[in-house]
Amino acid sequence: MHPMKPLNSPAIALCVALFVCPPLHASELDTKIEAAAKSSYVFKNFLMDDAIKTESKEGVVTLTGIVHEDSHKQLAQDTVTGLPGVKSVTNQIEVKESPPASSDTWLYMKVKSALAFHRSVSAYHTQVALKEGVVTLTGDAASQAQKDLATEYAQDVEGVKEVKNEMTVTDKPPGPTLAEIIDDASINAQVRMALLTHRSTSAFRTIVATTDGVVMVGGFAKNTAEIDLVTKLVTDINGVKSVVNNMVVEAGNAKK
Repeated sequence: MHPMKPLNSPAIALCVALFVCPPLHASELDTKIEAAAKSSYVFKNFLMDDAIKTESKEGVVTLTGIVHEDSHKQLAQDTVTGLPGVKSVTNQIEVKESPPASSDTWLYMKVKSALAFHRSVSAYHTQVALKEGVVTLTGDAASQAQKDLATEYAQDVEGVKEVKNEMTVTDKPPGPTLAEIIDDASINAQVRMALLTHRSTSAFRTIVATTDGVVMVGGFAKNTAEIDLVTKLVTDINGVKSVVNNMVVEAGNAKK
C-alpha cells in the first residue's frame, strides 16, 4: 500500500480559494453596477430626490428605498436592468404617498414626465396646471412648433381630457441644454416610460434595445400610424442619436 502524498501548500491554497473565497471579478462587477446606477442620467436627473439604494451581488441587483411616484419605481428598475453585467433585478422599492390614479395630482406628474423625457419641448420653461382632467400649459416656448408639440405630448397622456395651451412664443434664451453623453440604460428606460405614458403607444408590445445611442424598436403595433408615432416619440427622447424601427402591424389589424 503506497503512502498518500501530502498536498503541497500551493495546492491547499488553491482549494481554499476555489471553495471559500468569492471570485474577485464578481466583487468588481458589483461595484461597477452600483456605481453605474448612481451615475446614470436617469438617477441623476429624474430620481435625485428619491431615496433609492442599489445593491448588487454577482450581477443580481436588489433595489430598496422609498419614492413618491409609482412611475419612478419602474423607471429605476428599467434603468438598472439595462446596465452592463446585470443578470436580474428585484424591485423592493416602496411608493409612499402616491396620489390616486387618474387624479389631478397623478395626471400632473404624468404630464411633467412626458415633457421632461422629450428634448423638443422645454420642461424648464413650461408650467403645468390640472383641474378635473383639463391641462393648462403656461410659460415660454422657443417656437410655435415647440408650443404645438407640448400640446400634443400632454394631450396623449392617458386620462387627460383637454389641453389649454397658453404658452407664449418668445425668443428668450432656452433652459439648460444637455451637453453630457447619456448612457444607453437611461435612454432605454426613458423610451419605455415614454411609450408607457402616451396612450397611443404600447410599451408592453414594444421591444426596445439601445447601443451607443442608437435605439432599435421591435414588436407589434395596431397600425402603421402607431409605428410612425413610436419612431417620432423615440427620436425625440433625450440622448437618442437615431432610431431603427422594426415593428410590424399585428396580424388581424393589417387591413384596418
